[in-house]
Amino acid sequence: MRILRRLLSYLAPYRKEAILAYGSLLGVTIMNLIVPRLISSVIDNALSGGARTFLLQAGAAIIGISAIKAIFAFGQRYLTEWLSFRTAYDLRNAFYDHVQRLSFAYHDAAQTGQLMSRATSDVDMVRQFIGSGLMEAINILLMLVTTLAILLSSNWRLTLVALLPIPLLTYLAIHFGRIIRPRFRDIQAQLARLSTLLQESLAGVRVVKAFAREPYESLRFAEENRKLLQQRLQVMRLWGLNFPAMSFLIGLSTLLILWYGGQRVMAGEMTVGALVAFNSYVLMLAWPVQRLGWLVDIISRALASGERLFEILDTPSPVQERPDAIEMPPIQGYVRFEDVSFAYAEARPVLHSISLEAKPGQVIALLGATGSGKSTIINLIPRFYDVSAGRITIDGIDIRDVTLKSLRRQIGIALQESFLFSATIHDNIAYGRPDATMDEVIQAAKIARAHDFIMSFPDGYDTWVGERGVTLSGGQKQRISIARALLLNPRILILDDSTSSVDTNTEYEIQQALGELMKGRTTFVIAQRLTTVLHADQILVLDQGRIVERGTHEELLALGGAYRQIYDLQLRDQEEARRREIQALHEKAVLTEREQRAAERREASRQASAQLGHLPSS
Repeated sequence: MRILRRLLSYLAPYRKEAILAYGSLLGVTIMNLIVPRLISSVIDNALSGGARTFLLQAGAAIIGISAIKAIFAFGQRYLTEWLSFRTAYDLRNAFYDHVQRLSFAYHDAAQTGQLMSRATSDVDMVRQFIGSGLMEAINILLMLVTTLAILLSSNWRLTLVALLPIPLLTYLAIHFGRIIRPRFRDIQAQLARLSTLLQESLAGVRVVKAFAREPYESLRFAEENRKLLQQRLQVMRLWGLNFPAMSFLIGLSTLLILWYGGQRVMAGEMTVGALVAFNSYVLMLAWPVQRLGWLVDIISRALASGERLFEILDTPSPVQERPDAIEMPPIQGYVRFEDVSFAYAEARPVLHSISLEAKPGQVIALLGATGSGKSTIINLIPRFYDVSAGRITIDGIDIRDVTLKSLRRQIGIALQESFLFSATIHDNIAYGRPDATMDEVIQAAKIARAHDFIMSFPDGYDTWVGERGVTLSGGQKQRISIARALLLNPRILILDDSTSSVDTNTEYEIQQALGELMKGRTTFVIAQRLTTVLHADQILVLDQGRIVERGTHEELLALGGAYRQIYDLQLRDQEEARRREIQALHEKAVLTEREQRAAERREASRQASAQLGHLPSS
C-alpha cells in the first residue's frame, strides 16, 4: 500500500483531468446499468403485451443511450491515456534528475543498463497501471458495488444463490496476486540484466571484434535471454492455471441462476424479463470479476516496477548541499588541504592525512603509481566526493559550505577520459557555457590547438560527433575536452592526464598554450610526461595515499628519492627523446631556412636576368 499510495501521488497535480476522466467512467457505468432494465421492460411489456409503440420508444432510447455512452467512453479513454503519459513523463523526469544529482560514489558502483531499464521498462509498467490499470480497478469496484446493489434489491434470494462461488473466486484472485508479484519483480530485474549486458557489449564492440569474441557474447546474451523467457513462461503457466478456474466459477454462477431463477419463473414469482435482466446484471458482475486476474497482473507489475524505481529515487547522494549553503564568491584560487583523509568504503582508505597549499598562479603536479591517490585528490576539489576527515578550503572557505553549482562553475576540468556527447563540435566545446559566442568558442579551440583540425572537416565547428566522440581520434577528443574546460575561464584548472593521447608535437603545442592560460590560475596536473611536470611550482609524489615527497623538479632530483626513481625509470628517456626531437625540428627549420634563401637568390637572379633581356620577362 505504501508503494501504491506513492504511485498515485503522481496524479495529484492533475486533479481536474482525473475528475473528468473518472466522471466519464461513471457516465459509462450508468449507461450500462440502464440497458438491462430497459430490455426487461421490453420483454415483459412490449413483446408479451404487444405494445409496438413502447417497442419503438425503447429502441430509440437504446440508440440515445449508446450515443451518450460513446461520448463518455471517448472522454474516459482520452483522459485516461493523457493522465498515464503525463505521470510517466513526470516520473521519468524525476528519476533522471535524481540520477544526475547522485555523486560519483553512486555511479562508481551503478550499472548503466540497470538504470536504463528502470527509466524505460519500469516507468512504462507504472504508466500502464496509472492509465488502464487504475481506471479498470475503479471500474471493477464501481460495477461490483452498483450491480450487487441492483441484484439484491431485485431478488436477494437469487442473488445469494448466484454469489455462492464468489468467495472462492476472491480467494483465487488474492492468492494469484500474492504469488505473481515477486515473479514480475524477477522479470523486471532480469530485463535490467539483459539491458546491462546489451549496453556493455555495444559500448565495447571494438574490443569484442578485436578479440573475435562475437560467439562468446552471443552465447552470453542468449543465456540471459533464455532466463527471461523461462520466467515469462512460468508466469504464463500460472496465468493459464488460474484464469480457467475463475471462468469455471463464473460459469457455475450462471448455472445456479438458471436453476434457481427458472424455478421462480415457472412458479410465477418472477417474470421472464426480470430473469433476463437479472442474468444480464450477473454477467455484468462476472465481467469485472473475470478482469480481476488481469488487474492483479498489472498491479503486480506496477508495484514491482515502482519498488525498483523508488529504490533509486530514495537513494541519498553522499554529497549533499547544506540547507544554509552560500554562493561561492568569485575566487582567487588559493586551495588548501588540511589533514584530509578519504575512503570509498570504511575498509578501503585511499588518502591519509593529505596537507597541501596551492597559491593562485601555481602549477601543482601530481605523480605516483596507479592507485596512489592522484585522481582522488583532484576529484575532492569540485566535491565529486566528500572528504572522510579534515577539510578543503578555497580562499579560506570550506567547500562544503557553498553550493555545488557556484563551486564547480569556477573550476575547469579536463578528465583523463575525454567524453564527448553526440552533438556538434561547437556544442561540445560550449557545453559548460551554452551562452558563449562563436568567437569565444574558436578562441578556446585555438588555445587548445584544436582549431586547425576542426576546420579541416567539411562542416567545421558544425561537424557532428559520433557517440562518445567515436569519429575523432584520441588526441582530437582530448583537445576538444581541454577547449571545453578553457571556455569557462576558470580560476582553478584541473588536468587529469589530459595530454596522454596526443603525440609529442601536439602536447608541446598544448603545453605552450596552457603556459599562457595558467598565469594567475591555480592548476592541478596529473601526467606521466616530463614536459607536464618539468616547470611545475610544486610536485607532489604520492604512494599509497600519502605524500612522500614534495618540491620542484630540481629539488626532488637532488633528494634522490621516489621522484628520482620515477625520473630514471620513466622520465629520463622522455627527456632525451624530447631533446632529440627538438634537435630534429631545429635542423629541419635550419634546412627549410636555407632552402628558402636559395629560392630567394634564384628568384632575384631570374628577375635581374629578365631586366637585362637575357631571359623572357614572363
